[in-house]
Amino acid sequence: MDVKSRIEGMSAAFTATERRLSATLLMDYPFAGLQPIQELADKTKMSAPTISRFVSKLGFSGYQDFQRQLIGELKDGQRSPVDLQKTSVPVEGAYLAGFLERAEQIVQGTAQSVTDVQFDMVCSLLSDQKRSIYVIGGRMSDTLATYLSRHLRQVRGKIFHVPPDPEVWPEYLLRMRPRDILLVADFRRYQQSLATLATNAQRNRNVQIILLTDQWMSPIAANATEVLAVPIDNGTLWDCYTGAMALLEAIVTRVAETNWDQTKARIEAWDANRIKFGVDDEEI
Repeated sequence: MDVKSRIEGMSAAFTATERRLSATLLMDYPFAGLQPIQELADKTKMSAPTISRFVSKLGFSGYQDFQRQLIGELKDGQRSPVDLQKTSVPVEGAYLAGFLERAEQIVQGTAQSVTDVQFDMVCSLLSDQKRSIYVIGGRMSDTLATYLSRHLRQVRGKIFHVPPDPEVWPEYLLRMRPRDILLVADFRRYQQSLATLATNAQRNRNVQIILLTDQWMSPIAANATEVLAVPIDNGTLWDCYTGAMALLEAIVTRVAETNWDQTKARIEAWDANRIKFGVDDEEI
C-alpha cells in the first residue's frame, strides 16, 4: 500500500496535529515527505519527534523508512515497458482469457479507487454548460482524451481537444476563462510539458484541473481540483488503461443522462448533419 493510501485510510484516527501534518504531506505528495525531517518540522510548525511518531503510526520503522517508500513510489512512476517486463508475471492458461481476467481486476480496482462523491463531482463539473471543457492526454493516454472529447461534443457545446503540439497551446490558454475545466490524462512516465500546461492554466487563467492518473500520481495533482487515480498495473510489460476507459465511459453516460432532453436534441441535430456529409452511420 502506498503512503497516500495509508494516510487516507487512517485519517479518521488522526489527532488535530496529525491531520495538519497529513494535509501538508498530501498537498505536495510525494515531494513534501522527501524533505529533511527538520525542514518539514519547520514548515508544519511541529517538532521532529512528532513527525517521527506520525510515520511510526503509519507503519514505518522511522523517517528514513518512510522516505524510502516515497522514493520507491517515484521510481515506480517512471518505469518503462522494458522495466516492467523484468518483473512481469506470465499469464497462465489460455492467454486471452487470462489477460481479460486481469483487465477485470483493473476495472474492479477502479470502482474502489474513485468514490461516488468524487464521481458525482466530476460529472457535475463536466455537465455545467457555463464552463468550456479542454481535454488533453500524454503520448499514449491522449487516446483516452480523444474518446472523451468526441463523446462530450455530442452531448454539449464548448468542448475542445487540445492538440499534442505545444506550439499551439498558447492559443488554447488564451481562450480559457476562469472556472473553465482542463481535464488531463497523465500516466506514469509523466510528461513535464503537460504539468507546465496545467500549472499555467491554473495559475494564469484560473482554470480548474481534473486529473486522470495512476496510483503513483502525476505531478499535476498538486494543482488539480479533482484527481481520479486509477490502477493500471496488470503484471505485464504494458500499463493497462481498461479501468480508465471504463471510468470515462461511465462519466460520459452520466453527463449525457443528466439533461437527456437537451442531449437527445443535440445528438439528433448532430446525426442530421452527419448524413448531409455522407457519413455512414455504422457506429454510435
